[in-house]
Amino acid sequence: MELNKIVCDAGILGAGGAGFPTHVKINCKAEYVLANGAECEPLLRVDQQVMQYYAADVIRGIRAVKEFTGAKHAVICLKAHYKDAVAVLKKLLKQEENKDIEMHLLEAFYPAGDEQQIVYEVTGRVVPTGGLPLDVGTVVCNVSTLVNIANAMDGKKVIEKYVTVGGAVRNPATLRVPVGISLKELLDAAGGTTEECKYIIGGPCMGRVVDTLDIPVTKTTGGLLAIPKNHPLLETKNEKLNLRMIMAVCCQCSMCTQMCPRNALGLNVQPHKAMRSLANGIDLLGDVNGLFSCCNCGLCTYYACNFGLKPSQVMQQLKSAIASKGTRARKEVFGPVDGGLDNKKVPVTRLIARLGLTRYDVPAPLEDKLMSTDCVRIALKMGVGAPSVPKVAVGDKVRKNQLIADIAEKKLGIKMHASISGTVTEITDDYIEIRRSSK
Repeated sequence: MELNKIVCDAGILGAGGAGFPTHVKINCKAEYVLANGAECEPLLRVDQQVMQYYAADVIRGIRAVKEFTGAKHAVICLKAHYKDAVAVLKKLLKQEENKDIEMHLLEAFYPAGDEQQIVYEVTGRVVPTGGLPLDVGTVVCNVSTLVNIANAMDGKKVIEKYVTVGGAVRNPATLRVPVGISLKELLDAAGGTTEECKYIIGGPCMGRVVDTLDIPVTKTTGGLLAIPKNHPLLETKNEKLNLRMIMAVCCQCSMCTQMCPRNALGLNVQPHKAMRSLANGIDLLGDVNGLFSCCNCGLCTYYACNFGLKPSQVMQQLKSAIASKGTRARKEVFGPVDGGLDNKKVPVTRLIARLGLTRYDVPAPLEDKLMSTDCVRIALKMGVGAPSVPKVAVGDKVRKNQLIADIAEKKLGIKMHASISGTVTEITDDYIEIRRSSK
């Protein structure tokens, strides 16, 4: 069976980003295949530990994609300070059978794990606005995705996930959990919080704030951070925009644009113009195409703006408004790469300090024993594409690894499998609930 069919049957999607179905992503011809192990978000520890403990599977997975796509180069990309992972990978890559795989060490800057940053760092090519890495001959897969591909070649389905639980918790850890387990159970496994908190699913910059933990882990969940309720980060992440504040305070210093990683790649992402247009009229925005290259990394909001404004949220608001009117991205690279790009790379430690999270920048050791649970809720939509279609009914007995939801006909999507054995107790538009049978 061809690799894309194996990957499709296993229910694999991008484990580290938007969750694009992997069987579609790899069904192409490419020159480069890149393993993304740079772990974009501060405080998360999944990728570096996956590479340390499952390096052989990462290598096996990237080689399979390299051969399937006909790529000339396969490169594992990670930060140089992931010393344990680097040491393991170097040892394995010295072996004769692995000499077709390369390693590229990145500096500890944010957002080094951004797909387009990695493509440029390794290939020197810029992914155009409205484009994909494949437009410059490249396929990028998260290292956990590559481990899942290696497992799929052994007949295993994606029913588990590694998740870092950190922040104001007693025992920060990276846990191996069944897909569909509640975030509350992960928090309990980390010893609970040390004070009253709100929670961020994902990382501190691009993650979303939630008030409840009655939310299931999906195949893309990488982190759960407990943040004290009075922490200024939570106010910065508040989605409400104070238009009067923007009009009164934004002085058009353009620091947000000067520090924008995507603008530095020549993609014409100019948050200061978005701030100007929101306050004084959309005509002042200029060429809107650059909006579509904003990756919402938040660097303009969390690091560049000296007044505590929210350029990244303004960018997302304007991008949604323009897209809703039918405007689509024009595929282009607007200008040359900034000659001072290297001087604009923000050290992760400085970003963490600016976020006020230094005290939480601690190890989160990997616990490889699979967490047990009596109930899972398998979300029917976990990434890009249409929701999966249930293939079971309430009352059905299901086995672990059994297919419970399939890809909608003629739609982009992924297959879902039971992560525990038990009985289907509820099916909604959003999830399938399975409870372990009582003994």
